[in-house]
Amino acid sequence: MKITIFGTGYVGLVTGTCLADVGHDVLCVDVDTDKIARLERGELPIYEPGLEAMVRHTVAEGRLRFTTDAAAAVAFGTLQFIAVGTPPDEDGSADLQYVLAVARSIGEHMTDYKVVVDKSTVPVGTADKVHAEITATLAARGLQTAFDVCSNPEFLKEGAAIEDFARGARIVVGTESPRVRTLMRECYAPYNRNHEKLIFMDVRSAELTKYAANAMLATKISFMNEIANLAERLGADIEQVRHGIGSDPRIGYHFIYPGCGYGGSCFPKDVQALARTASEIGYRSELLEAVEAVNNRQKTTLFTKLSQAFDGSLAGKTVAVWGLAFKPNTDDMREAPSRTLMEALWAAGARVRAFDPEAMAECRRLYGERDDLVLVDGREQAVSGADALVICTEWKAFRSIDFAWLKAQLATPVVVDGRNLYDPEAVKAAGLLYFAVGRGESLMRPR
Repeated sequence: MKITIFGTGYVGLVTGTCLADVGHDVLCVDVDTDKIARLERGELPIYEPGLEAMVRHTVAEGRLRFTTDAAAAVAFGTLQFIAVGTPPDEDGSADLQYVLAVARSIGEHMTDYKVVVDKSTVPVGTADKVHAEITATLAARGLQTAFDVCSNPEFLKEGAAIEDFARGARIVVGTESPRVRTLMRECYAPYNRNHEKLIFMDVRSAELTKYAANAMLATKISFMNEIANLAERLGADIEQVRHGIGSDPRIGYHFIYPGCGYGGSCFPKDVQALARTASEIGYRSELLEAVEAVNNRQKTTLFTKLSQAFDGSLAGKTVAVWGLAFKPNTDDMREAPSRTLMEALWAAGARVRAFDPEAMAECRRLYGERDDLVLVDGREQAVSGADALVICTEWKAFRSIDFAWLKAQLATPVVVDGRNLYDPEAVKAAGLLYFAVGRGESLMRPR
């Protein structure tokens, strides 16, 4: 099939590359000329394991191409995927200006039948808006060219996006058109061989499915963080609790790891957007509001624990930070707990010395050059002579540590672990003051 992808961000680039990898001819279009030039040279704007090699391979094979020419892109594919950003507006609702701009562009250039596929995460009712935008644009041209709009939400985890695309549990398509069903079956046939993954439903249900999935996962995280906060105050160990409840198959072990809050491009904005959608129809979603409130509070726990360790006096201290990305295997720092921590440390007069295996360039882009931020080349340089260590991201490089070595590196033996990577007994035996999440204050004191 000939497929056009509008947007070369995370969703658009992964979708286009994976579809090209199984034999489709894919043309990705973006308004950012610099990004397109970089992609044509094989340089990726994001870090995603395995993606760079796949992009280079599919480009070399001639199945994946990039352009800034919207007219050529609309003419190219019968399927027109909209995979542009939907950032949160000031009121928390999804900003659809880029989605609707693509819809207008399609309407301005199309001359034959198209299926417009909403791949971006969009509020319920967006397909209707896209349809209306294209219809109005065609009418201004004096045309009545046939087209359909369907919803095909993405369910990609950053750090495992290629695996999720190729071996995901489901492929949701919202449409009531037999023609669209046939074309979307053909599009996803290479990924639908072992068993039936395609789930067809009406458009609005498909749009809501994406938000419901992310809101459910965010709810599990915030719930577990609430229980972790209780465990700390009750002298219980949340890791033991997690094993206890995760063994129940109705609950399971997925997304019940306590920590310093969720971040990224999806959960924060999608929970906000769904709550805003509820508000717009006169329904107050108290659970979604609570999920967001708990998460925002949880991001402050790292600074709170650190401040307690130093009796509220952090001015002039140098704090080592391991991990800047919101999760491992990505360079994405959107809504990352590390940002909440660093900004609070700077406000308190402390300095940050940080290391992340992939997010260093992104950190420089966000914060620029500043005297109270030093980015180093490894975990060792980060902790050398620092007054404390804070772990924000559970990269594999941080999981196995010689605690005696760590104590010797730190000027003050303070470790705040936002991801519960270590055995408190082992840390305690090394003489470190160890603050984790939900592990009971009595467990943290060194011997």
